[in-house]
Amino acid sequence: MGHLGFSYVGVFYLLLLFAPNLIWARHQPEGYETQSENPTLLLFERTGQVCVTCCAVIFSDFNLRPWTPWSLWLAASALLMALYEAWWIRYFRSPKRLTDFYRSLLGIPAAGATLPVLAFLMLGIYGKVVWMILSAVILGIGHIGIHLQHRGQLEKE
Repeated sequence: MGHLGFSYVGVFYLLLLFAPNLIWARHQPEGYETQSENPTLLLFERTGQVCVTCCAVIFSDFNLRPWTPWSLWLAASALLMALYEAWWIRYFRSPKRLTDFYRSLLGIPAAGATLPVLAFLMLGIYGKVVWMILSAVILGIGHIGIHLQHRGQLEKE
């Protein structure tokens, strides 16, 4: 279920998540808008964001421990987060169009939304924290759903 306590790994993940998003706020693609977002997906996204953020900080189960085969979940999570950072680097080096923002990476659709959700899901599995797993699923429904909705609208144009 999870042990309460501070997680430096969780805080590090949140820094990796928030830093590029703060930079993106100044470099949004031309034509980006949120008015047509599905309100149900938006509710899932916001709820998931709050819950994932809280879980990442308050459960000590994510902190590093001696290597076991179970640690492969953390390695997978770290790899997904590294790919997420690579996706951002590619976006910031691009012309910053909507098509650049919704591009896949290594065949992963809506990679900017999918990769961090999967990273936090794997982190939850690694820490055996049901609350993080549920939070990541809720976040994924909203965040990935919204990105796929935007990408679908872009493909229609």
